[in-house]
Amino acid sequence: MIKYKQRRNYKYNLHSELVYDTGLSVKAPVANSFLEISASGRLVIKPGYAWDGPSSPAIDSKNFMQGSLIHDALYQLMRERVLPQSARKRADEILKEVCLEDGMSPFRAWYVYQGVRIAGEKSATPDLLTAP
Repeated sequence: MIKYKQRRNYKYNLHSELVYDTGLSVKAPVANSFLEISASGRLVIKPGYAWDGPSSPAIDSKNFMQGSLIHDALYQLMRERVLPQSARKRADEILKEVCLEDGMSPFRAWYVYQGVRIAGEKSATPDLLTAP
């Protein structure tokens, strides 16, 4: 039996390291080629990480890039069962917080947050497939 994933389309590729304290805790630290998360929730996203940026119908803008990067990494960790599905609300809050810190208007940040709360569940659902 094999395990595999259907790949998503990526628009962006990270060229500098990003470190963010999420406040989320994990049972055991995890590290791979592009992502690390410590037991205390310190997230490290390494150069080479690819993400799809803000999801449609959102408009890609500079004040959305860092938030979408962190959010996509956290959702990936949920899909890979490193983080529990219960971490989704905090991941969505982080998206809003980072976008506000990066200069997004409060109304747009609220709108973005509502969008991921309403439509984000499927993107955080584990996606590992198997075949005989």
